[in-house]
Amino acid sequence: MTLFHLFLVAVIQGLTEFLPVSSSGHLILLPELTGMADQGLMIDVAVHVGTLFAVVLYFWRDVSMGLAGVPRMLTGRIDTAGSKLAFLLLVATIPVIVIGLALKVTGLSEMMRSVAVIGWAMLIFGLILYWADQKGGSEKQAADWSLPDAIKLGLWQAVALIPGTSRSGITITGARRMGYGRDSAARISMLMSIPTIMASGALLGLDVIETGDWGAAKDAAIAAGFAFVAALLALILMMRLLRSVSFTPYVIYRIVLGVALLIIAYTGQT
Repeated sequence: MTLFHLFLVAVIQGLTEFLPVSSSGHLILLPELTGMADQGLMIDVAVHVGTLFAVVLYFWRDVSMGLAGVPRMLTGRIDTAGSKLAFLLLVATIPVIVIGLALKVTGLSEMMRSVAVIGWAMLIFGLILYWADQKGGSEKQAADWSLPDAIKLGLWQAVALIPGTSRSGITITGARRMGYGRDSAARISMLMSIPTIMASGALLGLDVIETGDWGAAKDAAIAAGFAFVAALLALILMMRLLRSVSFTPYVIYRIVLGVALLIIAYTGQT
């Protein structure tokens, strides 16, 4: 792969992984709309690792607290902030892993990788995000996250397996609908991304091992670096903007892109 291709894939993944606009949808669209070759599993793993490092760095205080609570959680003692966070993240990740594996085994995940599906998901879930953001309250904070809410958000997150939905977008939608403030909704969503990205990266890694695709190791390292920087910048920008701006700009982007993709899908224009 050329350096420009690596840069493009990494920046798209990095910027869209945490913004509510769907990273998987954009990565599927890249070869579909430009004619570029698919980046391959090794690069997919690399950009996932890059975005993982970015969110861990940005939320290091929460991450370190959760890691410190893992031993207590494993012994059934959910009696500290850290063990509670670790437990809730675990619970919230189970639905997407189970349903994701089912979709992969049945082949449904590949069947949904189309411009039409992405277009409809962009449009529909963008409008749902707008509705939830406008109607949602702000009485709950991240510290109020509970087991029932973790279960519900885990199910919301599983919906993101539909390309174009956006993992961050759908979990923020769910959190806003439950009454979490914008900053808290985004914070919970970003923390939920850590085990989810780890799980998807591990699954992709198994595919790489199975296919023996190790020739792109150097390209993978470069892509991971680009994705890390892009993801960190996206996180910083979004979390700062949420102090004064709603999710409406992202909704507008989703609607415009969704409509454009549907026109392309149903008219054959590129």
